[in-house]
Amino acid sequence: MEKVKFQELSPEYQRLVEAAEEARTKSYSPYSQIKVGAAILSQDQEVIKGANMENASFPLSICAEAAALAQANTRGISSFQALALISSLEKIITPCGACRQILIEFWQRSGIDFEVIMSGQKKEEVRLAKVSELLPWSFGIDE
Repeated sequence: MEKVKFQELSPEYQRLVEAAEEARTKSYSPYSQIKVGAAILSQDQEVIKGANMENASFPLSICAEAAALAQANTRGISSFQALALISSLEKIITPCGACRQILIEFWQRSGIDFEVIMSGQKKEEVRLAKVSELLPWSFGIDE
């Protein structure tokens, strides 16, 4: 995983992080108070957003990445260039294990090992990683 300054990102990736930041405003997080937004850039340049949604029955909560990926899937979009993730925390947020597994499946379906851009609230530094780096020795659709 590579750490870079936000300003060093391409303008396209900066806009994607800002779209994730906008999605974060739609978070429903009354229990943790941690607001998370995600934005996906499709191969066709479409931006699809998602926000986390908590539930009193915690296992029923939905992560921002999963919300965005489900929306993309519903639209018939399964090939991505990048996914940006940002939270209301100061520290850089990374996808949870379950979301990493979901991301792996989209990578395997499309054959495109897309970039994941992870940020904290201040957007000073971000982490960049390919989906394949997020969950070593994962299992997938061919196993």
